Order: sequence, then structure tokens, then C-alpha cells
Amino acid sequence: MAPKKKKGGKKSGKKSKLAKMTEEERILYLEQKMLAEEEMKKKKEDMLTQFLKDKLAKEEKNTRFNANKLNNQWRTIMRTAKSKQLKKDIEVLSQTFERVVDRKDSVIKSLAKDLAEAEEQYSMALRSHLQNVDSLIDLQRQRLDILQTEYGEESEILRSEFDTERALIIDQFKREMNDLTDILFAMEQNFTERENDARQEFQSLRDEIKNKNLEEKHALRIQLETQVEDLWKQFQQALKNYNETTEERKQAFESLKAKDEKSAKEIEMQMRKLQRISDTMAQLKAKMAQNTRESEERNRQLREEKDYISIHFQELKRQMNEFRSNERARLTKLTLQSNSAIKQLQRKKEKGDRILKLAEQCRKLETEEEKVLPFYASSLTQEESDDVDAAVKEPPAEPLAEVMHDYTALENFWKRYNKVLLDRVAMDKEKNMLLQENQQLRTVLKQYLDGISVNDEILSQHNPLFVVNEKTNVQLAVPVVDPRVKRPTQTVVEAAHVVKHILPS
Repeated sequence: MAPKKKKGGKKSGKKSKLAKMTEEERILYLEQKMLAEEEMKKKKEDMLTQFLKDKLAKEEKNTRFNANKLNNQWRTIMRTAKSKQLKKDIEVLSQTFERVVDRKDSVIKSLAKDLAEAEEQYSMALRSHLQNVDSLIDLQRQRLDILQTEYGEESEILRSEFDTERALIIDQFKREMNDLTDILFAMEQNFTERENDARQEFQSLRDEIKNKNLEEKHALRIQLETQVEDLWKQFQQALKNYNETTEERKQAFESLKAKDEKSAKEIEMQMRKLQRISDTMAQLKAKMAQNTRESEERNRQLREEKDYISIHFQELKRQMNEFRSNERARLTKLTLQSNSAIKQLQRKKEKGDRILKLAEQCRKLETEEEKVLPFYASSLTQEESDDVDAAVKEPPAEPLAEVMHDYTALENFWKRYNKVLLDRVAMDKEKNMLLQENQQLRTVLKQYLDGISVNDEILSQHNPLFVVNEKTNVQLAVPVVDPRVKRPTQTVVEAAHVVKHILPS
């Protein structure tokens, strides 16, 4: 109860203090109090904003550190897994490379043999070509000698004809030049005569035109002098008329001038009154402008406070909308991921059911040996088997190893799958070899039947039964007993390589 009394005393003290103040002091006191409260509120908001910023920076720093740590651990796991895979791929590629190298060596040997034969054929063709070229060169030289003699004879004939024609042309040229000089002299005489006649005619025409121009100039001077005298008389008469008509206007101008001076004095007095009135108006306008500036300054402060509050409100609204949108996006993402997970599990279930059905169908087709010994015997020694078992029983140290450890129960399944896959590949290879052998036997049989048959078509071709010096003129096929085409007794195929290229993903 004591605090309540104290609080009531404070309120009564404040009321008495406000009652003692005038209206302006009370307004100033309330404004100062509001400003102090707003300043305290602003400081609290700034402190809260700074605290949140520091906390956000710290969280971002921890997030980056944890992300880097997870990325480093995940890289080590992926490196170990990838190194094992690359080692297996390198082993397969090395074996494939050795096989390819052997095949390329055989191809190179055959190509070297073909190259030697081609070199020998080239040398023979080159010798025959050189002989042909020598014979062609001899023929060309003989032909050139004949053409040289013919050219000399024809050139002598043409030279004699040219000399005779040249002499004739020179004589004709001299005669024509003499004729032209005579013609030029006659033309020059005629031109000088015509030039003298034209010059005399030009001088006479020039004198006539000059005399005519002098006469016309004298007549024009007399005519212009008479016109100027007439115009001077007209000007004097117009000046006399103007003076007579403007005498009355001059008197009216003098009276109007006196009235203008009187009006000017009155205007000056009125201007002084207007100046005093304008000075008072300027003072009033200055006071009004000062009041306007003060009110505008106060309004500006109020508008700034209003804008700041509205901006702060918009920022809070934007943050709230952004938070809502982020949460909505996370909910949408979670819904999509859950739906995709459900669909993935449904596909896995369907795949498992299909595998079980295929297993039931395959179990009906198993042989007695497969039923008794479903798994092939391991090729590892006892020590190697013990090392593998010990490695499997060790607790995994990495997440990827844990995932692989969960699928160790499928080891027997992969053994049976690899066995079936190897059997299938071996059967396909044996099928291809049998087809090739069948084709070779068919070819040999056809050649034999063609050899024992007697008709025009067979006799026109090579006969395999026609043997001379223990050789035939027909390229027989390689017999089946030849070791190059003999079927191998054991088929070896890399299961990992086959599975990688055959199994569906």
C-alpha cells in the first residue's frame, strides 16, 4: 500500500507543478518530455538492432565454419571411394590395353609385309616409267630439230617479203608528205587573207558604235537637267504648304506640354505615397515570411518523424512478409520432397516385387547342380579369405563405409548374378565361334562340290581339285583344326567390366 501512496504523491506534485506553469511553459515541458521518451526509445531500438546484428554475424560465421568442416570430411570420403573405383578401372584398362597392343602388333607386321611388297612393285614401276620417259625425250628432241629447220626456212621467206613491202611503204609515204606540205601552204595563204579582211571590218564597226554612244549620252544629260529643275520647284511648293498646315498643331502642342508638366508633378506626389505604402507592405511580408519559415521548419520536423516511423513500419512489414514467404517456401519444399520420397519408395517396392517374381521364375529353371551348389567356389586362399572376413567384421570409420556395410547381405546374390552373367557371356561367345565354324565348313563344302561338278560355269572358274606341283589355284578357307581358330578350353571375362556396361542404372 505504501508505494501506491507514493505514486499518488508524485502525481499530485506533477499536477501542482503543471498548474503553476503557464500555457506555453506547459506545452514546452510536455514536448521536452515527449522528445526525451522518443530518444530513450530510439536508443533502446538501436541497442536491440546492434545486438541482433552481432548475433547474426556470429551465426553466419559458425555456419561457414561448419559447412567448410563438413565439406572437408565429405571430400576425404569421396576421395577414398573414388580412388578404389579408379584402381579397378585402371586394372581393367591395363588388360584391355595389352590385348589392343597385341592386336596392333599383328596388324603392324602384316602392314610391314604389305609395305615391302609395295616397295618392290614401286621400284619396278619406276624403272619402266624411266625407260618410257627416256624414249619420249628422244622423240621430242627429234621433233624439235625438224621444227627448228622449218622455222628457219619460213623466217627467211618472211624477212624477204617484209623488206620489199617496207620499201614500197616508204616511197608512198614520201609522196603523200610532199602533197600535204603543198596543201598546208595554200591553206595558210587563204587564212591570212581572211584574217586581214575581218580585222578591217571590226575597226569600222567599232568606230560607228563609239560615235553613236556619245550622241545618246549628250541627249540624256539635257533631259535629266530639265527633270531636276521641275522636281526642285515641286519641293519648294510642298514645303510652303506644310508650314501653313502645321501652325495650328504647334500651338496645340504648346498647351499640351504645359498640362504634361502639371501632371508630372501630381504623379511624383502619388509615387511617394505608393513608396511609403510599399515599405509597410514589405515589413509585413517579412514578418509573415518569418512566421511561415518557423511553421515550415516545425512541419518539416514532424514530417521527418512521420516518414521515419512509416519507413520503420514498412521495414518490419517487409521482414514479416519475407519470413512468411520463406516459411511457405520451406513448407512447399518439404511437401514436394515428401511426395518424391513416397514415389521413390513406391518404385523401389515395385522393383522388389518384380525381382521376387523373376527369382521365382528363375528357380524353376535351375539345374540340379545349381540347386546343390548355388554359389561358385572362391578363388582366394585361406589367408586372403581370413583377411577379408576380418576387414568386414571391423567397425566402419566413415559414413560411406557404414552404408557399404549395410549391403554385405547381398554378397551371395551378386555371386549368383555374376555366375549367370559369366555363363551368358561364355555361351554368346561360343555361339559366335560355332557360327563362324559353320560358315567355314559351308565354304569348304561348297568348294568341294564345285570341284566334283562338271559344267560350263564351274569350268570357267578356278577349280580346287586342279593341283599342279602340290599347289592349287584356289585360296582355301582355314581348316577348323588350325590352332588359330580352335576354340579355347576356358573363357575368362572381367565381371566388373561387363556389369558396368550391361547392368541398368
